[in-house]
Amino acid sequence: MIRNTFSVLDGVGEKTEKRLWRRGIVTWDDFLGTETIPFISRQKKLRADEHIRTLDSVLLDPSRFARHVDRKEHWRAFEIFRDGAVGLDIETNGRPHDNGGYVTVVGLYDGRNYKCLIRGRDLTQENLMESLLPYKYLITFYGAVFDIPFLRRCYQYLRIDMPHYDICLESKRLGLKGGFKYFEKCFGINRDDDIAGMDGYDAVKLWQMYKRGDRASLDTLIKYNREDTVNLMAIGEEIYNQLKKSTGVEEYINGQ
Repeated sequence: MIRNTFSVLDGVGEKTEKRLWRRGIVTWDDFLGTETIPFISRQKKLRADEHIRTLDSVLLDPSRFARHVDRKEHWRAFEIFRDGAVGLDIETNGRPHDNGGYVTVVGLYDGRNYKCLIRGRDLTQENLMESLLPYKYLITFYGAVFDIPFLRRCYQYLRIDMPHYDICLESKRLGLKGGFKYFEKCFGINRDDDIAGMDGYDAVKLWQMYKRGDRASLDTLIKYNREDTVNLMAIGEEIYNQLKKSTGVEEYINGQ
């Protein structure tokens, strides 16, 4: 999808993007190979050509891509970075960071393996950065608003500079509204009976119970976080496919 996208160029909106697609200019290569375009001035075309070459080169460098493309368009790179993607979900003690709040659990899932970092055991800034190092693309649910800012407040030197696809924010383009459990129901994703119906408040209570000595509560908390984190990948792909379809680009790709 990203190489079919022209709305990431300066001064090009979705209407102009569709005009390009209708003229058979469906990919970045098509654009570069077209000498003149009637509704784009020569100077603007030259600037756009240079921008496209830059974007194409930074697809090999996720951190540079994240700097060159507005975060709200990062979803468009899902197919490019899918094999290097990681879902991330955190749990906290339920309090704001400036009033005693802290992260209790960080879950990471890359489509194959789930990793859980736990406060008081192995959840440190260094371990979190090392755990994220192999990945090129971040998937969260409301993470741009909550998870990532919270982590950065807790860990002053934490660097997360890869492209970030926030399912919650991007799904609003489709008119979808609701929490994570709503999306699970929409896509037929079921949880085990012992954690079905649990929410973030339950996660806070489980941590409190664990701190009072109930070891089994931590196991349940980890299981709850695992479900959240693993399901990010499946829901992210479903939303991506709907977002891509909503652009109308598939009509022009298939027509080539």
